[in-house]
Amino acid sequence: MQSFPASPTLKANSNYMKTPFLIALTTLLIWSHAAFTQNPDTVESRFFVGGTMFMLMNVIPNPPEYYQLNVGYRFTPRDVMTVEAITWKYDGPLGRQYGPDFENPESNFPGRVHCIGAGLTYKRFLWKQWYAQIHSTAFRQHYLNPEGERIQSGFQLFNTIRSGYQFRFFNNRFFLEPSIAITFWPINTNLPAEFQALEDQFSQFFLGEPGLHFGFNF
Repeated sequence: MQSFPASPTLKANSNYMKTPFLIALTTLLIWSHAAFTQNPDTVESRFFVGGTMFMLMNVIPNPPEYYQLNVGYRFTPRDVMTVEAITWKYDGPLGRQYGPDFENPESNFPGRVHCIGAGLTYKRFLWKQWYAQIHSTAFRQHYLNPEGERIQSGFQLFNTIRSGYQFRFFNNRFFLEPSIAITFWPINTNLPAEFQALEDQFSQFFLGEPGLHFGFNF
């Protein structure tokens, strides 16, 4: 889940609006460097561990408290399965698209949502290091009031369709994956009435979620 975000999205706080621009700049710098460091003849490692660079957002004010651990296995040079463990908090409906609603504080929940979940992903390399990936993550969601106290709990099934490019460094010991995704959550249960009223104003999908995953092969 992966995924920015990826994974689940980090857009629920207005401070995250700058994230797509940071991703674009980072991707350009990585692409320039990777052209001189990649070794196309490197033998694929079978296992890897990793996460997402969006965990760096935990240092900003009102952080998402986002943490993710990925453990993966390559069963062919092109096919990869990954187990993801994710926890984070968000402030408003995930269906707020880029635009006026994205930063509108009036659309924030009267509190936060604390998610704890695990998911499974399948990745297929289509051409060289270009890939497509599908995530499905089951979340236990705890709905919190403004004081951070739990009101009630529910369940969310969060799905992601992602496409990106894997840059490889240090003889394929380390990789970085900028990507773009569509996310959707067909199941989202037991929200408090005030949360549900806001949730109903927006769609159950998000277009153009950026991602920046990393990993270490072994």
